[in-house]
Amino acid sequence: MAEGLVTDLIKQLLSVAAREAEQEIRLVIGVNEEIEKLKGNLRTVKAVLNDAEKRQVTEEAVKVWLEKLNNACYKMEDVVDEWNTSMIKSAIQKKEENVDDAPVLKKKVCSFIPSPSYCFCQVDKLVLRHDIAHKIKELNGILDEITKEKDRYQFQLTNDPTTKVLERPQTTSFVDMSEICGRDNIKDDLLSMLLGTGSEEETSPHVVSLVGMGGIGKTALAQLAYNDPKVQAHFEKKMWVCVSDPFDQCKVAKEIIESVTNKSPKINALQSLLKKICALIRGKKFFLILDDVWTEDYKMWEPFKLALKCDVQGSRILVTTRKSRVAEMMGSASTINLEVLSKEDCWLVFSKIAFFDWDPNQSEQLEDLGRQIVDKCKGLPLAAKTLGSLMHFKRSREEWKCILDSNLWELEDVEQSLFAPLLLSYYDLSSPLKRCFTFCAIFPKGYFFSINELVFMWMAQGYIIPKANMEIEIMARDYFENLVIRSFFQDFEKDKDDGKIRMYKMHDIVHDFAQLMSKNECFTINNDIELGSNYKNYRHLQLKIPTKAQFPKSIYSAKSLRTLIFAYSGDCNLSTLFRHFRCLRILILNCKPGFILKELPVEVENFLHLRYLEIVNYCGDRLPETICNLCNLQILKIASTNYVPKLPQGMGKLINLRHFILKFSYFVSNVEFPRGFGRLTSLRTLNYFSVSGKDHSERCRLGELRNLNHLQGTLEIYGLGSEVNACEAENAQLKKKIGLCTLLLWFDERVRGEIIREMDVLVLNALEPPPNLEDLTIGRYQGLTMFPNWMLSLTKLKKLDIYALNLECLPPLGKLPLLNSLRIKSNYLKNVGDEFLGIKPKTKKEDNMITVFPNLKSLTFDFLGEWEEWIGIGGEEEKEEDCIITIMPSLQKLEIFDCPKLKSLPNFLHTIPLQKLEIRYNSILSERCRRG
Repeated sequence: MAEGLVTDLIKQLLSVAAREAEQEIRLVIGVNEEIEKLKGNLRTVKAVLNDAEKRQVTEEAVKVWLEKLNNACYKMEDVVDEWNTSMIKSAIQKKEENVDDAPVLKKKVCSFIPSPSYCFCQVDKLVLRHDIAHKIKELNGILDEITKEKDRYQFQLTNDPTTKVLERPQTTSFVDMSEICGRDNIKDDLLSMLLGTGSEEETSPHVVSLVGMGGIGKTALAQLAYNDPKVQAHFEKKMWVCVSDPFDQCKVAKEIIESVTNKSPKINALQSLLKKICALIRGKKFFLILDDVWTEDYKMWEPFKLALKCDVQGSRILVTTRKSRVAEMMGSASTINLEVLSKEDCWLVFSKIAFFDWDPNQSEQLEDLGRQIVDKCKGLPLAAKTLGSLMHFKRSREEWKCILDSNLWELEDVEQSLFAPLLLSYYDLSSPLKRCFTFCAIFPKGYFFSINELVFMWMAQGYIIPKANMEIEIMARDYFENLVIRSFFQDFEKDKDDGKIRMYKMHDIVHDFAQLMSKNECFTINNDIELGSNYKNYRHLQLKIPTKAQFPKSIYSAKSLRTLIFAYSGDCNLSTLFRHFRCLRILILNCKPGFILKELPVEVENFLHLRYLEIVNYCGDRLPETICNLCNLQILKIASTNYVPKLPQGMGKLINLRHFILKFSYFVSNVEFPRGFGRLTSLRTLNYFSVSGKDHSERCRLGELRNLNHLQGTLEIYGLGSEVNACEAENAQLKKKIGLCTLLLWFDERVRGEIIREMDVLVLNALEPPPNLEDLTIGRYQGLTMFPNWMLSLTKLKKLDIYALNLECLPPLGKLPLLNSLRIKSNYLKNVGDEFLGIKPKTKKEDNMITVFPNLKSLTFDFLGEWEEWIGIGGEEEKEEDCIITIMPSLQKLEIFDCPKLKSLPNFLHTIPLQKLEIRYNSILSERCRRG
C-alpha cells in the first residue's frame, strides 16, 4: 500500500512540475527547493518499503510508522492534485477566452488597464499558489520526521542483494509431456549426450548444461529428459534438485540425499552431508539434474564437484542456467544453447491455453490476431504461455488488438506464482495491483463485481499507471485479469446470451485477507450503532443507514475520505455532507426505493478531486450547473427513474470526462443535451445522445459528435428526422468511431409526411456507421426504401433490428456474411421476395453455388400487419438454371408475430432443420402447421 502511494506521488510530482513549466505557472519563490527535498525524502523511504510492508504484519511499531507515512502521502497527493487542478482550470479558462470573436480579443490585447474581474482572478490565483506552497512546506516537515524515524527499525534496502523479496518457486521433475511442443530434435540431441557411452578419458560425471534466457523452456526440456523411459532405465540413481538463488550448499546437499533415499538427512554439517553423498553414489551410474543455477562462484560448486566424482563411467549431471558463465564455471563438457521455438510450435503453445474450452468458431475469428501476437512472443515459450493465459479471458477483437499493439512482449522475465499462498501472491503483486486488490475490501462479502465498475473506480483513485499508446481502461482491465489469474477473483456469472463473463465474486477467505491488508482504510457501516471509532483516517467507506435511523454525524470527522458509497434514505442533509468530504475521488449516491432525491446540491462543486460520480434513482429534472466545475471528473453515471434530467449548459468544461452513462427505467428520447458537448473529446463511453431543444440557437446538433472519435461500445442516438438533415448527419462522422460495436439509430415518428419520408432516406444514407459494427438497430424509420450505400459494407455485422413504418421492400440482407440475428418490424410491408435474399438473375448465371444468409440463426418478423406473401426464389425451388442456392443453412429459430395476412411460407424452409418455429396471431399459418 505505502509503496504504491509513494511511487505514485513521485510520478505525480514530476508530472505536475512538467505541466507547470509548460504553462509557465510558477508557485512562490523557494518552493522548487521544497519540492526537490520532498522527492528526495520520498525516494529514501521508498527504498525500504518492501521490507517495512512485510514486517508490519508482526511488528506493531513498523505498522504505526507505515500509517504515518500513508497519512502524509495521502495529504501530499491532495495538495499535488489541487496544484494540478488549478492548472487544468487555467487551461479551460484560456480555451474559453479563445472562442471569443476577433474584435473582442483585439480589444483585450490593446487595453493597458486590466478589468476589475481580471484583477480579482489574478489575486485569487496568487492566493491559491501561496496556499499550495505553504502546504508543501508543512508536509515536507512532517515527511522529514518520518524519514528520520525509519532509521530506528534498521530496514533492509529493496535493492540490497542480500534481501529476499520473494521465495522463488520450486521446480520438480513432474511434467505433462504432452503439453511440451517443439523440442523433439533438441530432446533427441540431449538424450544422445546423456545415454552415450563416451570415452575412457571422459571426466565422470559428465556435465551437460542447458543455457538460455528466462522462459525459454530449459526446465521443461530437463523434465522431458528426466522422465524419458530410456533415461529411467539407463541410470541406477536419479536425482532432481531445484537450486535457484542463492546457492545454499547444505540445502542442495540434503536434497540430493533425499532424492536417493526418500528421507531427509538429520545431519546439518556440509562435510558430513557430502560424505553421505559419496557413499550413496559409490559404484553407481547416476543422473543428477541441478535446475535453475545462478551462482558464478566456483567455490560454491567445487565441494560438490569433488564429492560427485566416481569410478563408474557414464554418470551425468544436467545443469539448467540463464548464464553461459555458469556452464563454464561448472566445467560443462557439452552445452546446449536453447533456441526459441518456431512460429508454429509457439502458436501451438499459445493456442492450447488461449483457446482452451472455446467455441471453435470464436477461436477462428481471433486466429489472425492470435498469430500476430505469437509473432511478438519471439518464440519464447513462457511468453506464449503467459499471453495465452491472458488472452483466454479476452473475447473481443478490440482487446486482442490492444494487446497486439502493446510492448508487453519486451519483458525478459515474467515469473508469476498463480497458486502460491495468499500472502506470497500478494507480495508478488506490483504496487498498483496491491492497491487495486485491497480497495475491493470496501465491498461486502458475496458482492458480484462488474468489471467496468471496478475498472472505473481504480481509474478514479489513480491506481492505474498509464502506458504510452495504451488506453488506461485496457490497462485497468489488464490489472483485473492479473488478479483473476492469481485467483483473487474466482467465481463468476456468465451472460446467458453470449456466454461472456460479466460478473466476478471474491471468495470469502480472500475478502477477509483484503480486509486485513486494508485495515484502518476500508470500512462498511450498515447499522445505527455508533462505533466509537476514530474516523479521521478512513479512506474508503460504504455507508448504509437503516430506515428511520439517525445519520451518524460523527462520520463528518472522516475528512480524508477518498470513496463514499452512500445508500441515501432522505434523512441526511446532502449539502452538509458535501461540505465535509472535500477529498473524495468517488461518490456514489444510491437512493433507496421510496426515497426521492429531487435535487443535487450546488455544493457538489466542493469535490475538487472528484473523478467518479454516480447517482442511482435520481428524480430531479435537472443537474446543477456547478457540476461543470468538476474539471477532474472522468466518470459520470446518472440512473433516473421517473424524470428526464436536463443536462447543464457548461458540460463542455468537463474536458477530462471519459465515460458519460445515462440509464432510464423506461423508454426516453428527449434528454436535452447542451451546445458545446462536442468539446468532450476524451469521451470513451456515451451510451445515449439526443438531438433536442426547442430553440435552434441552443439546440445540440448531431454534428457535436464529429470529434468524439474515441467512443467505444454502444451509442444510442435519438431525434433523427425532422430536426436533422443529410448534411448534419454526414457531419457526425460516425464512420470514424471505429471503437463502436453497437449502434442504435432512432428517428422521430412524431412528424409525418412525404417530405419526412424522403428526408429519412437521405439521413440514413449519410449516417454511415463504422465498418467493424456488430450490432445495428434502425428504429421509427419512415422512408419507403432502405438500401443505404453502406449497408453491405458491414461485413462484421452479427445482429440487425429494423423497425420501419412505411417500408415497401426489404434491403438485400442475405449478403451479410456474419449476420446471425435479424428482427424486422414494418407496418405496411406487403411482400418479401428475391430482393430480401440479395439474389439477382445475373448473379445466378455467374455463380453455380450461392449461399444466402450463411450464418443466420434467429429470424423474427413482428407486427407486419399488411404482409401477404413470402416468396422464395422467383416462386420456384432452390435449384434454378444449373445454379444451386442454399438459403439460411444455419437457421435455428423462426418467429412470426402479429402477421395476420401472411398466407404461406416459402418452400426452402422445408430443408432447414429448425429447432424452434413460433407463430402468433395468424390463424391461417397456425392451422397449416398443425396439419403438417
